[in-house]
Amino acid sequence: MYERLRVDRSTTVDRVVDALRAALFAGDLEPGTPLREQPLAEALGVARSTIREAMTMLVTEGLAVREPNKGVSVAILHPDAVADICRARFVLESAGIRAWFDADEAARERVREAMRVFAATAKDGADPEALTETHLTIHRSLVALTGSERLIATADSITGEARLALARVDALRQDARQQVASHRKLIRLLERGELDECVEELRRHLAGAEESLLEAIAMPPS
Repeated sequence: MYERLRVDRSTTVDRVVDALRAALFAGDLEPGTPLREQPLAEALGVARSTIREAMTMLVTEGLAVREPNKGVSVAILHPDAVADICRARFVLESAGIRAWFDADEAARERVREAMRVFAATAKDGADPEALTETHLTIHRSLVALTGSERLIATADSITGEARLALARVDALRQDARQQVASHRKLIRLLERGELDECVEELRRHLAGAEESLLEAIAMPPS
């Protein structure tokens, strides 16, 4: 009854999705770039059916779009979507901040560790992709203070869309030290228990992020 189950095939699809996702987040595949089955299959050494499944997963994640008679292409982040992403992030992350005193010590320590790793990564000339990854880990750790796996998963989905532009944002900013200082201020307010002030700082922080994202998506590909 289990003859048709294939573990290896599923694993291959996951690896292809990981490879494509990494290329998207690194900016190797610009927004609007068509994702062609045959060239991708040849480049990755897999069957076209595997590419089709991988692209379906990217569409589900909001990282690609499928249009009738046009196929699949890398999603384009529009200004309205940027504003909506930042609003959603504020709701989720401020909920985490409000949960600081109720969160367990392990969750609070993950926030501190995320800050330490970001500070260690954010040096002059830092790789934008690594900078983005460690930056987002801080914000994910804030949501995780809620203790809700569903909220964490929602946050991952939302920031996944934004990551199409975030690496470009970090490359444009060239202000790693300022970013570290901004995030340290957030964490310092948390540690002091000044939660209202921390929420307001988060609001200002995300307003700046929205402005930078809008600047990034307005720039033509290099």
